[in-house]
Parts: sequence; C-alpha cells; structure tokens
Amino acid sequence: MDGTLDDPLWQEATPITNFLQREPYEGQTPTEQTEVRILYTEHEVYFGVACHDSAVGGPIATQLRRDVTQELDDYFEIVIDSRRDRRNAYVFQINPLGTQRDALITDEQAGDTQDGDPGWDGVWTSEARITRNGWTATIAIPFSTLNFMQSRDVVWGVNFKRFIRRKNEEDLWSGWRRTFGANKISQAGELHGINDIGSGRLFIVKPYLLGGFSHLPANATASGLTPGTTGLYTGGVDVKIGLRSNLVANLTANTDFANSDVDVQQFNLTPYKLFFPEKRQFFLENAGVFDFPLGLGSNADQLFFSRQIGIDPITGQQVPINVGAKVTGSLDGFELGVLDVDTRSSGPNAGGNYAVLRLKRSLWGSGSYVGVMGIDKRSGDAIPSFNQTSGVDGRFVLFKNLVLNGYAAQTRTPGYQSGQTNLGAGLNFRSNWLDFEAEHRKIGPNFNPQVGFLERTDCVCDFVDATFKARPEFAGVREMQFEGFIFHAPDTHGVVQTQEWQTTFRADFHNGSYTDDDIVDVFAQRLTLPFNIYKNVNIPVGVYNWSRHQFTYGTPQDRRLNVRFFERFGSYYNGRLNEFRVRASYRANEHLSFSIGPQWNRFRLPIADGNFSVVFGALETDYAFSRFLSLSTILQVDTANAQAASANIRLRWNYRPDSDLYVIYTAGQKFASLAAVSPAQFYENRFAIKFTYSWRP
Repeated sequence: MDGTLDDPLWQEATPITNFLQREPYEGQTPTEQTEVRILYTEHEVYFGVACHDSAVGGPIATQLRRDVTQELDDYFEIVIDSRRDRRNAYVFQINPLGTQRDALITDEQAGDTQDGDPGWDGVWTSEARITRNGWTATIAIPFSTLNFMQSRDVVWGVNFKRFIRRKNEEDLWSGWRRTFGANKISQAGELHGINDIGSGRLFIVKPYLLGGFSHLPANATASGLTPGTTGLYTGGVDVKIGLRSNLVANLTANTDFANSDVDVQQFNLTPYKLFFPEKRQFFLENAGVFDFPLGLGSNADQLFFSRQIGIDPITGQQVPINVGAKVTGSLDGFELGVLDVDTRSSGPNAGGNYAVLRLKRSLWGSGSYVGVMGIDKRSGDAIPSFNQTSGVDGRFVLFKNLVLNGYAAQTRTPGYQSGQTNLGAGLNFRSNWLDFEAEHRKIGPNFNPQVGFLERTDCVCDFVDATFKARPEFAGVREMQFEGFIFHAPDTHGVVQTQEWQTTFRADFHNGSYTDDDIVDVFAQRLTLPFNIYKNVNIPVGVYNWSRHQFTYGTPQDRRLNVRFFERFGSYYNGRLNEFRVRASYRANEHLSFSIGPQWNRFRLPIADGNFSVVFGALETDYAFSRFLSLSTILQVDTANAQAASANIRLRWNYRPDSDLYVIYTAGQKFASLAAVSPAQFYENRFAIKFTYSWRP
C-alpha cells in the first residue's frame, strides 16, 4: 500500500480498463489508459489505480490539503453504493499527491463543483506516486467506514472516474453519457464477489478538550450577551456506533464547532434571506438523509435546515448544545433518519428541543423514492412555545433523463389557523441538446418552518427554464449554450410580487476557459415594506422595474494563475448599479496557494444618501506542510458593516486517522445571520486550542 502496484498481489488481480469518455467526446476511447484493480481482506477493500499519461511534464497535482476541491488537479474517484439503493453513494477521491477528498452523493444530486457533499469524513488510507508513465495510487477502505457488515452475496453499485486536467477530459467506467456522470448512481456498474468478511461493528469514541478565551465588546449587550473576556475550558465527546449493516447512530455531548469553517460574507441585493450552507460536522454527516427540497435547481428552500439548531438565526451567535443523537441508514428497505438535539439557553435564545424523523422508500431500482418527514421544535420559555412541520414528497425517474418531483408540506404554529401549507411539483429533463426545468409552488402566507429555510411566503411561484446546447467544431469551442427562463411570483391573492426573465449565452472552451453572459435580465419587484439596502439607506415601498446585463470570462483552469472577471451593470430600483468582481487563485506549488475575490458595488439611487459604494471580498491563503499538517487563513472585508474586517486563522494537524489538533483564532463573527435584514454586527475575538482523539476497539 505504498502508492505503487509493484506488489505481486496486484498483478494477480484482473484490471478494469474499459473506460469511455464523458467529456469531451461522449462514448469515445479515452486518450490515456486507466487500469483499476480490486482486492479485499477480512476487514478492508483495496483499489490499485494506474493512470497512464503521455505528458512530458506529468499530471497536474497542486493540492495537499484534505477535503478541498480537486477540480484544478488531475484526480481519480471511486463511487460506492454499498446499500445498492441506486440513489446514494460514498465518494473517495485522490490526486497524484495522495491527497484525499471524500463525500456523499444523495438522491443523485450533483455537487456545486465536484461530485457529492464533502461534509462527510471517513477513515481510509491512500498513497500515490508520480511516475515516468503517469501516476499510480493505492487506496484502502475499511468495511467499517462504509458501515458494511454483510458477508454473503454482496452486490455493490460501483463506479470509477478519472479526470485529466490539462485536457479537461473526464473518463468513466459506467454512466459515461454526458447527461449522467458519476453522481448518476442508478447508472453505476456492479461489484460482485466479496464474501466472508469480518469487519465487525463500527464503534468510534471521539472525545475533545478545548481551551482558550473569548472577548466580546460592549455593544454585545444589544444581542443579550455579556461583554468582556471569558476563559474557555470545556470538553465533550462524540460517539459513532454501527447498529447493523448500513445503519449508524451518532451521539454527541457538549458539542463544539470551533474547527468549523467560517461563513464567507455576502452582500444582499434582494429583500429576501440569503442562504448559507451548513458547515458543522455533527450535522453534516449523512445529512443527505434529511434532505427535503422545496423547489428545483438552485432553489435553496428546505423543509429541514440544520443551521436553525445551535446558531441564532438573527445574530449568528452559537447556541450551546447539551446533547444530540442521530440515527441514519437503511432499515427493512427504508432509508431512515432520526435526529434529536437539546440546546440550552444563551443570550436571547431560550433552551429548546428539536426532533426530526425522515423516511424514504426506494422505488423500481431507478433512483426514485417516496418519503415522509416530521419536525417538532419545543421551547420552554419562548413565544411561540412550539412549531411543528410535516411533509410528504416523491422523486420519480422516467426514461432515465426525465425526473418528476412533488411534495406537500404543512406547519403548525400557535396563533395561526390557516394558510400554513406548501404544495409543489416540478419536472426536470436533460439531454445532450436540451435541459428543461419547470415547477409550480403554492406557499401559504402563514407557512412557517422554523427548523427549515424558506426565502419567501405567500407566493404562487412558477418557474420555467430551457437551455439549448450545441457542440460546434470551431475556434476551440467545446460547447455553446443558450438559456432562457422566467420566474413569476404573485401572492396568493394574485398580486405580482416578483417577476424575472433572463436570456443567457455561455461558451466552454477545450482549454478550460469559459464565458457566461446575461444578454438581458429583466426584473419587476414590489416592496410592501422599506428595503434596508445599506446602513441607513432604505428603498421606499413601491413597484420597481429594471433590467441588467452581465459579462463573465474565466481563464483556462489548468494554469497556476486562474482568473475570473465578472461585470454586471444596468438599472436597479429606479437608479443604477454596477457590480465588478475579480476572483483569482494562484498555486505557487503543492504547498502554497492563494485565492482572492474582491467585489465592488457602485450604487446610484434616487433617494437620500443613495450614492454609495460597497467593497467586500475575501483573501484566502493555504499552506500545507504535508497532507496531514496545514495552515489556512481567510481575511474578509465588508464595508457595509460597522466592523468592516474579519479574520480566521486555523492550524490543523491530523496526527493520526480521524484525530486532530487545531489552533484557531477568529476575529469577527463566525456564522452569518439568516435574517433578510442583517442586525448590527459586533466584533468578537476568539482563540482556541482543540484536541480530538478517535478511539476504536
């Protein structure tokens, strides 16, 4: 397991070689040969990978830090559907330096940039070697990491993917059609022949100790918190137990999230809430079981949103968690998720209890399912004292490329008798020449999922989007796209609140560069309350119409310096708005990388104090001493806040598998507010040293 395939055992295994291109030329023979060999013992499954490469300079490999995106490198990916439900899978990814990224694919959903949600962390080992003929890798995955204990008649869904960065070439063993990809679990191949394993039950005890200090300024009293310096001396424990094959229990006590990533600041140009993803490990692990989307595509509405637990949705301050328990996995043909978390009072937040139940049933072996969900929130001394949410949903895959979705949900909150329902249905079709989406939703004015995320209520929302694709053979163009959509959102009385239609042109080039241009983007927005856009600047109640345009260009992504230019301009609330953004990353070598993303918004609005500019963005630096020791910093600026600058510095030493030492300093606020209008910010200084140790029998 040294990253080479020199051991004679590897040579005894029959190699898998029948890969086909997904990109750029669907179904054609790859330009470089790939070989995969599989072995197993009583406790682990092993993969030996040989990625042949004719390039003189060898493969592109610049990333040593675990779990960050490897889209700028060459990489190899293993996808394992150990439950064989044809919807969900584990992802194990490795680059030519041996750097690991692992993730979970849920209901065949595509990731933002790469396959799966990287919030899940598994215990596995990998090594890689760059050779004269390309690169090789060896990977060992314990059956306990997959929580797999069945030992007879084992059938896994499995797929393999190789990405060659300099050619932007994607080769797959199965599911290689352009409309599928590695996330299309129903199109994965099968692995047979694993028998007589003795992995034993998954059992991990992971205690932590934390010490440090926190300093809050005088204005923290406005948020119900005590100013001054406070020592941090605490500890807790997380436990993971395999109840049976493919069924896991996670327990936590006095949970700490000091090592979670900070939120990247955004500037809100709409009167609605901004969505910030979950970043805390306890909630991220197997989080896909609890997914209940209330819309298609990029719509972030969710019936259950774990960030409503343990984080004040208004101020962004952490709310201490006493204990939590979660059971996720498969049971008698059902996919099951049960969660219960108890929080204690902190500042303006009363103590509460959150209980969640999610059940799904796979249908027809095609990635389809029907499911139900129930959520109960209780709070002893808050008003309202409880909030309940229930729903039923389904996903039906027809003809592989056509997917129908539907849901019905209802909330129950004291003081409301009607208008607490949310009904929706959608259709999604994908082919090589056309992508089409359509949905219809009706959201009642009193629909109130307090443990979910909802951008707007009182809406009859209709959305239609069509993207036409072509692959001309000229000027290095790989694909051209022409997209148009319309979003029409009156309230339940038929009065239009929001309307938008847009036409877009895109082009992807073989060298990895691209352009993404909005020809025209036309809005209509009704404000029933003044919109606080900036500090003391408020846009008055009324109906507004405007149109905007956008130009975007990104340089080839196989280079050390990668730059994206973005300019959006046009009218805005009877005035003008220019948005200019540059996002650049530079990889000096495999140890050091930088990324910067400044944005300048220039407003010219016909209201009092309406001429102003907002500058915001982040500078991120990563230095990896090795695959197991890294230093990362993120410095952020947002001139819309009274405290314009914030910082997070984190040193992580992974001294043994699943065990870490962190040194963390945060200046500013770690988590962002989910309120439509952000409250006053205060500047917190927090220093912590956190030690975790993972023990298993």
